[in-house]
Amino acid sequence: MLVLVAPGQGAQTPGFLTPWLDLPGAADRVAAWSDAIGLDLAHYGTQADADAIRDTAVAQPLLVAAGLLSAAALGDIAPDAVAGHSVGEITAAAFAGVLDDTAALQLVRKRGLAMADAAAVTKTGMSALLGGDPEVTVAHLEKLGLTPANVNGAGQIVAAGTLEELAALEADKPEGVRRVVPLTVAGAFHTRHMAPAVAKLEEAAQALKPADPTVAYVSNKDGRTVATGAEVVSRLVGQVANPVRWDLCMETFKELGVTALVEVCPGGTLTGLAKRALPGVKTLALKIPDDLDAARALIAEHSSAPADTQTA
Repeated sequence: MLVLVAPGQGAQTPGFLTPWLDLPGAADRVAAWSDAIGLDLAHYGTQADADAIRDTAVAQPLLVAAGLLSAAALGDIAPDAVAGHSVGEITAAAFAGVLDDTAALQLVRKRGLAMADAAAVTKTGMSALLGGDPEVTVAHLEKLGLTPANVNGAGQIVAAGTLEELAALEADKPEGVRRVVPLTVAGAFHTRHMAPAVAKLEEAAQALKPADPTVAYVSNKDGRTVATGAEVVSRLVGQVANPVRWDLCMETFKELGVTALVEVCPGGTLTGLAKRALPGVKTLALKIPDDLDAARALIAEHSSAPADTQTA
C-alpha cells in the first residue's frame, strides 16, 4: 500500500526547481501556473537566493508547484493514500482530486500572502527540537509561552512563538532535548499569531468548488482520513492557526497498512521522519528527476489501486 506525501515550508533550497524544468512540457506548465497566480515560479525556483524564497508568500506556491510538477512527471500513478505537511496539504488535496492544479495554486498564493501579512505584525519564528520526551517537551514549551506547532513524531517537535520566546528556549531547553535548530521560515505558523490569515482564507475558500477525495486523504489536524471535499477545504483553512500533527498521520499510515512512502519534490524531510517512525516501510524522496525511475518502480510494487484512479 502506497502513500504519496508532500513536504511543507522550509524544504525549499535555491535552484531546486532547475532540473525539473528540463522535463518535457514542464516549463510551459510552470509558466501557465505563474500567469494564473501572478508570481514568476520559474525565476524563484531557479535563480532566486535563499532569502528570496524564504518569503512566505513565495515559498508556499513554489513548494506546491514543485510537488505538482514532480508528481505529474511520475506518470499515471495511483497512490492508496495522500497527505501533506502544513502547506503540503494543499498539494495533497490536488493529488486527491479535491482541487485542480490551478485552484490549488491560487489558494496557496492567497494563503502565503495572508500568512506573510500576519507574520509581519510581530517578529516570530520556529525552531525544531530534537530528542526528549514529547509530554515533557510540550509542557516546557507552554511554560515559556511557546506553541508546539508541529508534532512530527520520530523525536521531533517544532516550537513556534516570538523571537524573545525562542531565545529563552535556546537558553532553557527541555530535559532530554539534544538540539534546538532554528528553521528557515518567516513566522510562527500554526499558532495564534496566524489568526488574521484564517479569516482571509475563509473568504478565499468560498470561491472554491471542491470535489470529494478519490483516494484516502489523511489530515494533519488529527491524522484522520477525510471523506468530503468540503471538509478538506475547511481543514485547510483552519490548520493555518492550528498545530500540525504529523505524528498522528504516521500512526494512520500504520493503521492503513502502508508499505511504501514516496515524498514529492523537494523531498527529504518527511522521508527522514518515516525512516525513524515507520520501520519496515520503504521510502523514497523525489529530489531530482533522476529519482523518478526508482520512484516508479516502488510505486508499481506497492500501490494496490488501479492506475486510472489517480487524478494528479
